[in-house]
Amino acid sequence: MGRMGLCGALAGLAMALGLANGATAACPPGLPAGIVCGAPDFKLAPSGGYDVDPFHAGVVARVSHIGYSYSVFRFDHVKGHLVWDAAAPDHSSLAADVEVGSIATNVPNFAAELSGEKFLDAKAFPDATFTSSAFHQTGPASGKVDGVFTLHGKSKPLTLDVTLVGAGPGFGAPRLGVHAEGWINPQDYGLPPMFAAPIQLTIDVEFVKAKAG
Repeated sequence: MGRMGLCGALAGLAMALGLANGATAACPPGLPAGIVCGAPDFKLAPSGGYDVDPFHAGVVARVSHIGYSYSVFRFDHVKGHLVWDAAAPDHSSLAADVEVGSIATNVPNFAAELSGEKFLDAKAFPDATFTSSAFHQTGPASGKVDGVFTLHGKSKPLTLDVTLVGAGPGFGAPRLGVHAEGWINPQDYGLPPMFAAPIQLTIDVEFVKAKAG
């Protein structure tokens, strides 16, 4: 399929999907016709099941570096499923999974050490998980998600502050993107005493509507 054919197909998909009340988001110049950018209106994402887009998802842990600064560690392999209710967001649910061994840092060889037995022990506990228990809408584009976070084989309650980045028809399927933040006490999860200060988790993730959703 040539460029014009691809653009036409994308345009047809966008028209078929439609935007609520005909609203559209301004896109930067240079994108192919038919690609619709997201807008900060959650109603532009229709209800249904959504999967994490693994190419547009990342979890960052900001860890105190002995009181001088924050070391930033990124986890690149994220999976998850969102059951989204656009009419009543409080009825939504989320289950997410982060591969602990996918940790990355700009300190040479430190990622392998962090995922080893001394710290995260990715071999014994390969995944960190979050399962929601309640959604609370706090504003037109914000909310809180309560749930249970499991790390290193231990589970504790966790509340995430969530901000909608954008929603819309996307390209081929509806999309919904959010930024979320939360704090954990590393000692609750059996991490070494050197991790004494609270750790901030920041999550940026894009969900794409599942074919069966």
